[in-house]
Amino acid sequence: MRIPGWLFVVGVLVLVAFTALGSVVGYSVARQVAIDAGNAGVQFVPLTVNSLPTPTSTPAPVAVLPTPTPLTDAAVPTPIVPAVPTPTVDPAAQYMWNDPHRFTLLLLGIDQRRSVQEPGPFRSDTMIVVSVDPVKKTAGLLSIPRDLWVGIPGFKQGRINTANSLGDSSGYPGGGPALAAETVRQVLGISIDKYLLINFDVFTTIVNTIAPGGVEVCVKEMIDDPDYPDAGYGTIAVHFEPGCQVLDAEHLLQYARTRATAGSDFDRAARQQEVLKALRESVLNVGGITNFIGQAPVLWNELAGSFNTNMTMDEILRLGSLVQEIPRESIHFGQIDNLYVDLATTNTGEQVLLLKTNAVRLLLQQVFNPEDGLTVSDLRTRSEPEQATIAVFNNTDVAGLAGQTRDWLAGRGVNVNSVGNPPTPDNADTVIQVYTGKIWTAKYLAALMGLPPERVRPGADGITSDDIAIIVGPDIQTVLQTP
Repeated sequence: MRIPGWLFVVGVLVLVAFTALGSVVGYSVARQVAIDAGNAGVQFVPLTVNSLPTPTSTPAPVAVLPTPTPLTDAAVPTPIVPAVPTPTVDPAAQYMWNDPHRFTLLLLGIDQRRSVQEPGPFRSDTMIVVSVDPVKKTAGLLSIPRDLWVGIPGFKQGRINTANSLGDSSGYPGGGPALAAETVRQVLGISIDKYLLINFDVFTTIVNTIAPGGVEVCVKEMIDDPDYPDAGYGTIAVHFEPGCQVLDAEHLLQYARTRATAGSDFDRAARQQEVLKALRESVLNVGGITNFIGQAPVLWNELAGSFNTNMTMDEILRLGSLVQEIPRESIHFGQIDNLYVDLATTNTGEQVLLLKTNAVRLLLQQVFNPEDGLTVSDLRTRSEPEQATIAVFNNTDVAGLAGQTRDWLAGRGVNVNSVGNPPTPDNADTVIQVYTGKIWTAKYLAALMGLPPERVRPGADGITSDDIAIIVGPDIQTVLQTP
């Protein structure tokens, strides 16, 4: 049985719920709820519409003028002193994030299906680390593959997704999420402040609330999955044609969960990031926020039992306030994919992933502490120590395009080791594939050729033994015309 991906679900909680949950409950209402609950995080107590306290306010005193009396020579009117209004406090100001230290949250998605009453314990199908810098107003989201083979503290080596179930079943202090957080800390060197664990009911509920008309995504290749896991433990067939299209919650879930592509989990992670960005746009528009606020009490009740956290309501509202201040361009996404792992087989025949420790350090820096504004000259300086070898492949039906690209690069001081053709040219746009972790060379080439950063991707097709492959498409002809 395949287990669904959870990067999209977890990210939705951060980018959607954390930017709108403050509106769901209401700042003043949330304060009362937090007080009533004693600020004990663990698992939120469901609220009902009737249980929400009714806000009350006391009007400021109004000056009452005395009844006028006729003036006489001996009568002097008593001066009237206007009453000073009682100062009011902006409720939102009570939930400003006032800690300058970086805040890091571990988000865990579990394959729990309430419809079939599963008891657990559950493996985490996806882990994602969310780190927010309150001073720089930046955020980074890093997804960790479930098949990463690691040492789990107090247990033998295993897949990282087993940490949650081991922690829950063994009575580990803090349970599964605490063990998962400690595992991440030891593997990646990232200290975790809090955790949030959810099941997939959260995803469909939030999507139906903030985007009842659906969410637009752009499918890059045909996806045909005859064995997609359904709500129980059977399978159904799902299919997506290439092109931009609006998907409802159910089909958006299928699009983000399916693994029926050549890149499997790595392709799925890329689609999940696409879904996250599309959903964030939906919740930030006027209609999305309005839908969220209008259905707040119902939504709160529907999500009860679908998530578990050691954050207090106060902390969630403060985090929501902080996240809303972060510009779109300052939220950085990353994933530990085949650029940062090696494929391996255990003694028992299990296919797992081994972390490339040196390579992943760069990824952590790019996601959590990115260096923005680097010039082409800066990138060249960083790429030179890598001494990367470069191949160019002609992915078009234009004869000699790889050789022309090699000559163009040579004129700019870049040496190309070899040229050739891919096995099946498809005239797709130019991309730069990285095979050995020499990412600065790839970034430099992309900047030199005027390609967007997303055109740099991991190489896993084995078409070259060189460090970098430039797969040139028809669009490269415009670049080659640059003097």
